[in-house]
Amino acid sequence: MKKINYKRYLIALACCGMLNGCSKDFLNRPPEDAIVDVNFYKTTEQVLAGTAPLYNVVWFAYNDKSSHGIGDARGGILMSGSYQVANIRMQTTDVTPEVYSSWTSFFNVVAQSNMVINNLTKYTASSVPENAKQAGIAEGRFMRAVAYSYLVQNWGPVPVIVDNNVLLTDTTITRNTVESIWEFIIRDLRFASEYLPASPAQKGRITKWSAKGMLAKMFLTRAGISGNRVQADLDSAAKYALDVIQNSGAKLMTNYEDLFLTKNNNNTESLFALQWKYDGDWGTQNSVQAFLAFGSEITGFGDGWGGDLGASLDMLRSYSVLDKRRKATFMFPGDHYSYIHQSVDDPNNPGKKIIRELQVPWNFVGTEQYNTRAWVKKYVVGRPEDNDGKVTQQHTEINTYMLRLADVYLVYAEAKLGAAPSTVDPLALQYFNAVRARAGLGAKTLLTEDDIFNERRLELAMEGQVWYDAVRMHYYAPAKVLTMLSTQDRGSYRIVPNAATNATSWTITSDIPASYPVTESNFYLPYPAVEMAAAPNLRKPPVPYKF
Repeated sequence: MKKINYKRYLIALACCGMLNGCSKDFLNRPPEDAIVDVNFYKTTEQVLAGTAPLYNVVWFAYNDKSSHGIGDARGGILMSGSYQVANIRMQTTDVTPEVYSSWTSFFNVVAQSNMVINNLTKYTASSVPENAKQAGIAEGRFMRAVAYSYLVQNWGPVPVIVDNNVLLTDTTITRNTVESIWEFIIRDLRFASEYLPASPAQKGRITKWSAKGMLAKMFLTRAGISGNRVQADLDSAAKYALDVIQNSGAKLMTNYEDLFLTKNNNNTESLFALQWKYDGDWGTQNSVQAFLAFGSEITGFGDGWGGDLGASLDMLRSYSVLDKRRKATFMFPGDHYSYIHQSVDDPNNPGKKIIRELQVPWNFVGTEQYNTRAWVKKYVVGRPEDNDGKVTQQHTEINTYMLRLADVYLVYAEAKLGAAPSTVDPLALQYFNAVRARAGLGAKTLLTEDDIFNERRLELAMEGQVWYDAVRMHYYAPAKVLTMLSTQDRGSYRIVPNAATNATSWTITSDIPASYPVTESNFYLPYPAVEMAAAPNLRKPPVPYKF
């Protein structure tokens, strides 16, 4: 990595330790004159304050645009004529903004995690209980592992860095092999599963169940990196997933749509979520509503720039008419949302506005009424009055899910299906069908790899996850994934409601079909141009990481 960039990152990350500390709100941070030195880590509360930035600011640049630009657009979930076009069309280059912003965000997570791990190891006072110290180190190792899972899945070989100071002075740092990066991830998460508490130290904090759930997902993905799925890794994935399902106390939310209401942050289904503040410093808020919402009339401010963004036709064709997840994820003309309001013209007072319950608008052409976008709903939470006042321009505090129980249910089902499926494990079918039942869909009696992949797509659309499911399959079935992505219709369409108000059904027709070729040359992300220019070692062949 570029030395000057890392110096800047470390300075910025040190600043994450400033401001007010040790209150009940764990997003508050330790004071400037007590950061990372022998005088700071004297209490459990100070340890918690020191790890707090790992839950928001270091992830901000990825969450802001790259999570849906990479995690959803490249996975075929989105279409647009103006926003995220390079990613939607699989024409991502080394100067596409999301490439650099996600790369820097993930390495910010790594750098801050390293800082936490090293400083807690060196400077924690004897007055701090050993379990609190180890839990803080485990938080750092968990976050570092998750960041590396994104790095290796997007770029393949990348440098494994555990000491920020070495990076600033060592010009021999080079990339490490994919196999050794996955081993590094697994080791960090094993440590986290051993030393994190069973219950959150504060609301929103990760637990050993967060680590075990993430271990299940990482073992499932690692299983295929050799080109054939390794049964031992699949068994480990199933073991950890089942432990979480049966012993964590986590439960599926009854209503899928309720998962994406701010008032339900840190609910019973959430295992790991980024924690945001609508009124914090820049970078501590969730900004995605600004880019996803179709207009300012539903945000209450000058943002809401998502009018040209919507579900791909391929995605819309995946939904059954009974699937409740569609309305919770994408808006159709005539859809009603009782918990979001909009500003509209007052029919009785020209030039005046009134606030009413959201009914998704539509366009008119002659006597026809239709929309050309199924606008994004998920993570669009509405106006201040819809969220107890906790919305300002480009600022909400809706959690970003990084792992939830439904994901673990589907991980278990996929792991049990295995490398050579023949019979369906009854528990795998039970948990798979539990996800479908909540969505309003009937149970399946047989299960295939495609069933699970498609169910994950429907369940996790617009949560930045679908691309990584494609990467997991690409490890062991590359030709299948390249064909699937290349044949997705990401072109334009029309959605025609059956009524001018209170629509109950819609007809979706293709307007101009569009698909984009995907080959091995454009499947993975290119390394950022600025890093390639400054760090020629990134061009060297990767080497195994020395543990």
